[in-house]
Amino acid sequence: MASTRAAIRYAKAILDLANSKGVAEAVSSDMKSIATTINGNLELSTFIQNPTIKVAVKENALLEVFAGINGVTQGLFHLLFENKRFEILGAIATEYGKLSDLENGIEVAQVTTAIPMDKALEEKVLAKIATFSDKKITVENIVDPAIIGGFILRIGDKQYNASVANRLQVLKRELSN
Repeated sequence: MASTRAAIRYAKAILDLANSKGVAEAVSSDMKSIATTINGNLELSTFIQNPTIKVAVKENALLEVFAGINGVTQGLFHLLFENKRFEILGAIATEYGKLSDLENGIEVAQVTTAIPMDKALEEKVLAKIATFSDKKITVENIVDPAIIGGFILRIGDKQYNASVANRLQVLKRELSN
């Protein structure tokens, strides 16, 4: 929990700095790349988390992996080097994305489906969301075969579960009563 609070503080500070220097879009792009790369690469994630690897080695490796990043993002790497906090880099990048989206009026709709959504289905989902939200929406598709069919839509703290697995669960409860 403490590392999450720390990640949020770092993310806010980096967003403020990026805004003041007029490079928020570039840093946002860096942060998306960092979050995707760290969360999707077990080796890199393990490397960053490993307490036996010197922080200087981590900083140099990250600067190489993410060559061409904005100076503000490089500054974050150096700050994490000085504070020996590289293990929260992935969390910082994720929190930065959330804060940046919030600041720009963008809301993420997580749509869980049993199979990957195609472009036509994504457009239908966006059209449906537009009927009850006036924000810019980006769709994040999560594939989970366990839901069998249908979908689960989550926007912010609201969730609509139209999955086959949920319907079967409801039916099971009704039959057991």
